[in-house]
Parts: sequence; structure tokens; C-alpha cells
Amino acid sequence: MALTRSKNDTDNKSSRLAAQKGGSDNDSLTGTDKVAALLLALNKESGTLLLKELEESEVRQITLAISQLSNIDADEIDHILTEFASQLLRSGAVIGGANSAEKLLTSYLAPEKVANIMEEVRGPAGRNMWEKLSNVQEQVLANYLRNEYPQTIAVVLSRISPDHAARVLALLPEETSFDVVNRMLRLGSVQKDVLDKIEQTLRLEFMATFAHTRRRDAYEQMAEVFNSFDRQTEARFMSFLEDESRDDAERIRSLMFTFDDLVRLDNSSVQTLLQRIDKDKLPIALKGAKPPMRDLFFDNMSERAAKQLLEDMEVMGPVRLKEVDAAQADLVTVAKDLASSGEIVINKNNSDDELIY
Repeated sequence: MALTRSKNDTDNKSSRLAAQKGGSDNDSLTGTDKVAALLLALNKESGTLLLKELEESEVRQITLAISQLSNIDADEIDHILTEFASQLLRSGAVIGGANSAEKLLTSYLAPEKVANIMEEVRGPAGRNMWEKLSNVQEQVLANYLRNEYPQTIAVVLSRISPDHAARVLALLPEETSFDVVNRMLRLGSVQKDVLDKIEQTLRLEFMATFAHTRRRDAYEQMAEVFNSFDRQTEARFMSFLEDESRDDAERIRSLMFTFDDLVRLDNSSVQTLLQRIDKDKLPIALKGAKPPMRDLFFDNMSERAAKQLLEDMEVMGPVRLKEVDAAQADLVTVAKDLASSGEIVINKNNSDDELIY
């Protein structure tokens, strides 16, 4: 699995690509040359469709081949096109890819289900390999890299975001991590062919399987389930879980985001939240809130608005617990949406994340 393995992956992949396009080892042109000639012969629309199905490293190879091609006569072009068509007819091939899969799913499934499925298929987000690696869970990346040479690990970590590299380093064996740090300090510039080789191997050996093996963390999944409970059901299940395993209960609790967590919002975030929520639900939500939570909202409103809100809460009289839970859940949903879009910041329940003024 090592990234420093034998070097013929690119050539092998080009040969497979050529075979799919109708290449032959008996011809004078290489597989990549034939793909290049085929793209030149096709019209712009067809060529664009094919290029979209190729990976970045393949496009680079083909671009180089196009720049080095000499004149190809009409007979040779006809031969390449005929082989291409013949190969398609023999294999019954159709153009696939993530985009085709997404279009197909959209015809049968709701958009949110399609989005969830395609997220798993496509793997981590990112415009290139290094951005994608920065979005891979640090434990998963560390488990993969621990079997590589320290020099290779140093190159990979030097290309991803510093905060992510720090978390991955902390998960590696101590001796390995110290060696990697030393190598990163002395790394200097890395040759392009070395980077290309590492990037290609990561794509073939790691990313190709990542999307199919990645599963959501069970604790994160269960925390979302607990978030959806009303407070009585949540208390009942949490009590049961604490009796079975206090560690499991604490881990789930740490991942949950509840109405009480809104108290950790800064003033700017509270004001943004106030602009987006249903004003009719705020009095109901605060009816069951603790004094610090009420004060947080009152302090971020004008004196007149705060007075009006307090009057609404008093006039309201007793409110069913079920209604309070529903109103608070709505506020939490809006807060999560704003946090995911970067409009507000939700501080984690961790002392390391506290702000110092």
C-alpha cells in the first residue's frame, strides 16, 4: 500500500483508458496518444462530455500528448474512431460517472436523499486532492499514513491545512510524529513528478475506497437521534444509557446540541438569530428557559422589544411542555442552519474553545 511503490500506475491507467476508447498495442500510437487524437477529432460538445468523466491527472497526461502530437492523417483518425465505436458496441458501454448517477437518482428520489447518497459516493469535498484530504476525518487519515514512510507523510501533511495536519500528527505514534516534524522542517521544494505520483497513489489507493468505506460515526448519529427527542424521552433514554455505560452517555451528550447550548452564543450571533427566527415562537421557547438564557436574549434586544417580549410571556399564561419543546427545537434548527452557513459561531463545550478578552 506504500505511496513509494513501483512507478507504472499512470501508464497502466492510460492503457486501461485507451482500451476503453479502442486502443491497441499493435498500433504505432500509444494509448494516451489515441485518446488525445480522439478528443481532437470530436466536436467541442462531445469532447467536453468525455473530459468531464476523466480525472485531473488523466487530463494532464492527455494535454501533454496533444501538445506533442504530430500530424495524423485522415485514415488514422478514421481507424481510431472506428475502434472507439466498435469497442462501445461490443461492451454496450454508456457514459457513467458521478454526474450521471446524480441525474438518474434525481428522477426517482427526493433532493435531500440524493444529496446524502452523492456525498457518500463522491467522498470528501474539495477542488483538488489536498483540499479533499483536509476534509477527511483525522483519525482515518492518520490510520492510513501510519504505514507510510516518514518522508511521504511529511510531504502529505505539508500540503494540507495546518490545523488538520496538527490533529493528524497528534494521532501518529510519537516516534513517527517527531521524525515527520523534522522532515517537514527540512522539506524544501518538492519536485512536481514526486507530488504527482503521491497524488495519484492517494487517489487510487485511498480516495477510491474512502467514499465506499466511510460510515458516519455511530455516536454522531445517535446524538442527532437524541436531539430529536422531546426532553422527557431524552431524559429517559439518557438515564438508561448512563446505567449501561456512562462513557457512552457522556460522549453522546458532548456531541448533542440543545436549546441550552444557545447560551454559549456571542452577542453578534444572538442578534443574527433574532432576525431569522419566528418571533411568535420566541416567547414560548423562553417560557421554559433558565434565567441566563432569557437574559441573553433580552440583552440583545432594544429596551422596547425586550419589554414587549416579557409582557407576551406573562400574558401567555401556562404553556404545555410539548409546545415549549417544539418552539425551542425550532430555534435550535435555525441556529444550526446559520452555523453551517457560517453566519453565526457556536462555541464548543470545551474550555480550549473559550474566547479570552
